[in-house]
Amino acid sequence: VQLQASGGGLVQAGGSVRLSCVASGGTFDNYGIGWFRQAPGQEREGLACIGREGRRGYYRDSVEGRFTISRDNVNNTVYLQMNSLKPEDTAVYYCAAGVCVTHSSVYYGDSGMNYWGKGTQVTVSS
Repeated sequence: VQLQASGGGLVQAGGSVRLSCVASGGTFDNYGIGWFRQAPGQEREGLACIGREGRRGYYRDSVEGRFTISRDNVNNTVYLQMNSLKPEDTAVYYCAAGVCVTHSSVYYGDSGMNYWGKGTQVTVSS
């Protein structure tokens, strides 16, 4: 399966952005989809993941309540709505397909993903 993230850009602190991840070349609803980010000089971190049927999302503690993951299996798309953005949210954001592996229902993205898309840059100005 191929994945393409889009929707990034420049936003002011406190603003919102919605990222999209479009999948092709596979059976979309066979996969959980995760969102990740990597800031310069930092390790990649998992942010959120949604199961195959989209019944619920799992989040990293630091973004729960600000970010919302959702999916549209008809259009092979997963979204990440990001609100109340902070300068420290500046990073390249990626989506990936696989299995949502959580730890006590918290998502860290430390395993489970097999397919990765190219990222989209999000820059939050102060």
